[in-house]
Amino acid sequence: MPERAYLGVDVGTSSSKGVLVGDSGRVLGTAVRSHAPDRPGPGRFEMDARVWWDEFASITEELTTGRDVRVGAVGVSGMGPCVLVTDERGAPIRPAILYGVDTRATAQIRRMTERLGAEEILRRGGSPLTSQSVGPKLEWIAEHEPESLTGRHRLFMPASYLVHRLTGAYVLDRHSASQSSPLFDRRTLDWNREWAAQIAPWLDLPELLWSDAIAGRTLRPVGGVAAGTPVIAGTIDAWSEAASVGADRPGDLMIMYGTTMFLVATTREPLTDPRLWGTAGTGPGAHSLAGGLATSGAVTAWLRDLFGGPDFAELIEEAGRSGPGARGVLLLPYLAGERTPVFDPLARGTVTGLTLAHGRGDLYRAALEGTAFAVRHNIEVMREAGVAIERAVAVGGGTRGGLWTRVVSDVTGLEQQIPSVTVGASLGAAYLAARGDGMDVDIGRWNPITATVAPDPAVRGCYEERYRLYRRAYPALAPVMHGLATAPGPRAVP
Repeated sequence: MPERAYLGVDVGTSSSKGVLVGDSGRVLGTAVRSHAPDRPGPGRFEMDARVWWDEFASITEELTTGRDVRVGAVGVSGMGPCVLVTDERGAPIRPAILYGVDTRATAQIRRMTERLGAEEILRRGGSPLTSQSVGPKLEWIAEHEPESLTGRHRLFMPASYLVHRLTGAYVLDRHSASQSSPLFDRRTLDWNREWAAQIAPWLDLPELLWSDAIAGRTLRPVGGVAAGTPVIAGTIDAWSEAASVGADRPGDLMIMYGTTMFLVATTREPLTDPRLWGTAGTGPGAHSLAGGLATSGAVTAWLRDLFGGPDFAELIEEAGRSGPGARGVLLLPYLAGERTPVFDPLARGTVTGLTLAHGRGDLYRAALEGTAFAVRHNIEVMREAGVAIERAVAVGGGTRGGLWTRVVSDVTGLEQQIPSVTVGASLGAAYLAARGDGMDVDIGRWNPITATVAPDPAVRGCYEERYRLYRRAYPALAPVMHGLATAPGPRAVP
């Protein structure tokens, strides 16, 4: 008899990842497809949605064809909030505009905030308008590409687009909707139709579901997934990743190490702070306060390429020899602007303290420490907003190798738990699919905690001093960053 299994696929910034999991939690197979966003202009990050579907179909084919399994349900997740506008049949009218790394809508953010009121936006939606927000990007399309908006249109994100291609359903999970500022009302867990009609009167809003709700059934076979297989609504990758390790209970903090770095604190009640994102959770009664760096793994990958492509293991070894404090080098990791808590699309990456005696290990160490300082900054703001952190769980590809998580624990003073399976959001999507299919699944059995990283008291003094310098550096250098970002003449595009 075929083994019952669950398929999870996540569409990320630099790759799509899939996992096939038996109903006992055993990982039967994983698959990855690499891609890169398009960068058609300053501050613009886009992706052709056909890539999402093609990679989903390819991953599904690889994981399911020829295996003696029966897929009980399909789960999906993806980067977000993204803005994919389609016609009324679901055909994209332009490439998807990505999340907060895309900073094109700065003018729309300012005008919309003035029009609707910053306090009212925060009160209704839980988050200020930033480069992460959906509404200003919809307005940007209407202002800059009005010829594309003929008739009625639909709004998708990677997960909901895959759901539509699989089932024909036009839905969005409530968590993703809660990141669609200012179109969602966090108090009612429904669309703010008044503001949506003002911002995008040409848009038909999708039906809202919880992340693990069955959105529909597959219309036709995909690889070894039979027609009629249930497909859940899915959600944004960081929240799926939190589900993959059970870090979705009040008091939990998930730290996601990836191309960008994301922090999700689950709270007992809705909390708001203008420096963070307040959102709905993935299920009824769950609330989140979240923060995110614009770059993290993207910085280390950039450095590796700059150094000629050595193995990450080699760079980690050299960074380990550099030691705490990176021998006096300090890096601000704002190479694509910065998201929380500074919300500055014109921020720029900065390295200071360099001498002729420094090498690539020092720079790599400084990059790890710079992201750790940014994590600490976010955590301090979360605590100021009322978040109580009782447990921290580290997830994502950056947990491998050990040094990065150790640096973050040393800088923040937090102990981090690390699960046995770090395939991340795709595992969370599979887990949510099993839950939506009615399975009584225990994520602690699927993905138990197998390691703990504790802070080293011996380096506390060093990092306290470095963190003070880090916090002083941005306010001091921001005018220079902004001047370089806006000065006439050739310049690098983030």
